[in-house]
Amino acid sequence: MDAIAARTETVPGTDEGPGLLRFLVCGSVDDGKSTLIGRLLYDSKLVHEDQINALKGDSRRYGTNGEDVDLALLMDGLEAEREQNITIDVGYRYFSTRKRSFIVADAPGHEQFTRNMATGASNSDVALILVDARKGVVLQTRRHATICSLLGIRRLIFAVNKMDLVEYSQNTFDRISADFHSFASRLSFASVVAIPISARAGDNVVAIGPHTPWYSGPTLLEHLEAIEIESELDEKPFRFPVQWVNRPGPDFRGYAGTIASGRVRPGDQVIIAGSGAASTVAKIITADGERNEANAGEAVTLTLQSDVDVARGDLVVAPDRRPDVADQFAANIVWLGDEPLLPGRSYLMKIGPRWTQATISALKYQLDLDHLEHLAARSLSLNEIGFCNISAVTPIPFDAYAENRATGAFILVDRYNFQTIGAGMIAFALRRATNIHPEHLAIDKSARAQAKHQKPCILWFTGLSGSGKSTIAKLVEARLHAAGLHTYMLDGDNVRHGLNRDLGFTEADRVENIRRIGEVAKLFVDAGLITICAFISPFHAEREAVRDLVEPGEFIEIFVDTPIEECMRRDRKGLYAKAKAGLIKNFTGVDSHYEPPEQSELVLHTVQEPVERSADRVIAYLRAAGRIA
Repeated sequence: MDAIAARTETVPGTDEGPGLLRFLVCGSVDDGKSTLIGRLLYDSKLVHEDQINALKGDSRRYGTNGEDVDLALLMDGLEAEREQNITIDVGYRYFSTRKRSFIVADAPGHEQFTRNMATGASNSDVALILVDARKGVVLQTRRHATICSLLGIRRLIFAVNKMDLVEYSQNTFDRISADFHSFASRLSFASVVAIPISARAGDNVVAIGPHTPWYSGPTLLEHLEAIEIESELDEKPFRFPVQWVNRPGPDFRGYAGTIASGRVRPGDQVIIAGSGAASTVAKIITADGERNEANAGEAVTLTLQSDVDVARGDLVVAPDRRPDVADQFAANIVWLGDEPLLPGRSYLMKIGPRWTQATISALKYQLDLDHLEHLAARSLSLNEIGFCNISAVTPIPFDAYAENRATGAFILVDRYNFQTIGAGMIAFALRRATNIHPEHLAIDKSARAQAKHQKPCILWFTGLSGSGKSTIAKLVEARLHAAGLHTYMLDGDNVRHGLNRDLGFTEADRVENIRRIGEVAKLFVDAGLITICAFISPFHAEREAVRDLVEPGEFIEIFVDTPIEECMRRDRKGLYAKAKAGLIKNFTGVDSHYEPPEQSELVLHTVQEPVERSADRVIAYLRAAGRIA
């Protein structure tokens, strides 16, 4: 085969062609995604001779087609992928035909790599979903279609692959196509085009195959070359997320970033969303010098005529078409974490370059991927999709995702291992009552504490059931009270008879239990009290969330580190035995895990020392920390 260059004289975005097309290839595992992309490149004569020679060698080593060239290996670049014959990471490839330029993303099909697929979809204009003609539409097909729809892809190609393995049956193709169209009609696609193909044999990929005379539509490549994508980013409101404040010297302050949408010129009026500060664009600076105009997608540095407060993460916008600014909003979310989404738990949220803390305040429903029905749910597991309310610590500027993908998308990140655990698309701001404001009281925490001659704090005892938390906490409170100090003790059993009587012991309920306790403890600290809390509080995230509610030094975590065998021996109520027998569900240490503190202020070992000695150590710590005299 004569090798030709992957690039032609066609320039994306000019009048010579319809411009650059970014498309995603996805579907279930082993549906032939990588083989299809390899076939596109191979039959379009876009593979160099040296690549073909290397491919032949790789095919003998890793291939699955016998003596034939395995075209999937053109995309499966990772050694682990080639050995397992699967796609793990998203593989990107740039190529051009005489009619159009393309960037294709080859997404993994395995369920555990859904996050990679979502990443590819977020940057694509068109999705190409493959199914195996022998299997038809499966759960992963529906999941990928739903994610593509949520992520704003409006044009979809449905390719029924491996038609050669069903003898190119028109009935099979029609049945699978009708099944998928019935499902996709409830999603937000503007068009769905079904094409029967054989990626391995090449039928209907680049050229019409001889085995499907009943098919009169375009080949896959013809359709890709003809799809019209309306680029509206330049016409959308101006949005410029500040990624970096550039101050090389005292006489220059520039704001660097990539224009998310719209266009900007020197002299344009702008405001800083959030603060509302107004200014005027003075200069637009690029690597090639100053510009008179910049458009969506261009990386620039802006300077402003007036010295306004602009920081990394701020959003510079047009004053007449402003984004929403809110700290609460509703959003679709694809859950990508191994641990479940739990309402009430605090996460890190990244929207554009801005980071903040956020909490899922309510999970409204989970999306059933079979029938697209809304199901009641208390949590989301890996790869499940839901609709929720989110509360951020600070107000953030955003557009609805349907209006602007760049400023309406966000990710959630675990606060402790910094892994991405959720991908979200904002639907709308939640308009809460505007007449509710923080009330500034005449007497503050400092005055209340001074009147009591003490420094308020939270003593947070955590450990397994039977570890001795409550026993030690009671001794500590008694000694503080005897010393004339003002205390209040919150105990796990007591609050479940009143404040938290509506909660059970699922992970979601345990998170909410500690969230409520934390808010109450914060109020008691504000009242100037030494607040003693004795709770199993099994999850690290919730304990740290309570710590974040108060000032540094006011949260003192005390880990009562008692082996579970000793806890079981002390168990007079027989709770552990009942849990092991299956009579009590979600019991910490048996069928619900406990996350021990990693850096608590104090660790007590009740096996090595009597509880009286442990209480003495707590009092000694308070004196050393200056909390009591």
